[in-house]
Amino acid sequence: MITPLLPTYARTDLAFDHGKGARLFADNGEEFLDFGAGIAVNALGYAHPHLVEALTGQAQKLWHTSNLYKIPEGERLAERLVEASFADTVFFTNSGAEALECAIKMARKHHSAIGQPERYRIITFEGAFHGRTLATLAAGRQEKHLAGFGPVVEGFDQVSFGDIEALKSAITGETAGVLVEPVQGEGGIRPLPTAILKQLRAICDDTGLLLLFDEVQCGVGRTGKLFAHEWAGVTPDIMAVAKAIGGGFPMGACLATENAAQGMTAGSHGSTFGGNPLAMAVGNAVLDVVLADGFLDRVRQIGITLTQKLARLKDEFPNVIEDIRGSGLMIGIKCRVPNTEFVQACIEQRLLTVAAGDNVVRLLPPLIISEADIDDAIACIETACAQFADNATVKQARA
Repeated sequence: MITPLLPTYARTDLAFDHGKGARLFADNGEEFLDFGAGIAVNALGYAHPHLVEALTGQAQKLWHTSNLYKIPEGERLAERLVEASFADTVFFTNSGAEALECAIKMARKHHSAIGQPERYRIITFEGAFHGRTLATLAAGRQEKHLAGFGPVVEGFDQVSFGDIEALKSAITGETAGVLVEPVQGEGGIRPLPTAILKQLRAICDDTGLLLLFDEVQCGVGRTGKLFAHEWAGVTPDIMAVAKAIGGGFPMGACLATENAAQGMTAGSHGSTFGGNPLAMAVGNAVLDVVLADGFLDRVRQIGITLTQKLARLKDEFPNVIEDIRGSGLMIGIKCRVPNTEFVQACIEQRLLTVAAGDNVVRLLPPLIISEADIDDAIACIETACAQFADNATVKQARA
């Protein structure tokens, strides 16, 4: 018999009552250290006073008016994002998938507006995850997500991860753009090398294609810069962000250059809830913190600390940990044991992590974590590793 709540998630038997900083407290009182942050959403942890003040203050004034009217806080947030990025304009959404839908539509509309309506196809990389709408599922091209939802939306081509020659071969007269994650999240914390990102920019410039970045998971400070692509010194034409931009409040955004946004005129796109006053108040509060002097420097430094301590565990438990990869506070533990079992072993140590593709366990802690939090997390991971190592020794002895 189906449950009242549609059973599309295999939920862990945990329910949380409240949180503080990087800690979550279950309804039975148990305390957990959260190194998943709602899958990179709770960038400032739980009950951050500046976010709470912004949300409660706005809630007492206006929740929703609709985009039929001006929303001053939205205009302010757009101006701040433009000032801090490559973009000239911003469209606000409620989620990452919606931000990607906007990006895809914008790429097609751009070519239509300049007299090339035949250019509508988007090239993506293997391992990508761009959302759960029909179009973003087609862009990600993962069979486990597409199964049963056919026919697949037309207009997407995929090549092997980082394969520039295959990408060049995939370009036709119908190609509108290239869509990639600077760091794949669901795909297993796989950063695209700087050289690849630079080549993508050059190819798009040479062929008149638009370069689209999906920074839904890796953006808004996660890698130690406001946006992950900044490490490579390249800029996209269009970029989708979400997750951390709302610090836990559902919101996303599609950022674009003026050139890329050609054709996106009044009536061409919309969202009933996107950019509502509550979301805009929280989004501005998140930027207040993330853009404050020294904040991103600290993310970079504490990310190095975490990576170094994980590298020690890799050396100590080579039969459990194959590799440590990622950037800033977006780190993947490539496992030699089933990653889902590793996640469960961490839960038993009261540490929350997130599984990903390529048998990886993701560490996506709040950006405000302390060194004490890191030490606690390392102790939990070390205990989990030791359990797997002991089990392996026992199995070898029995063999």
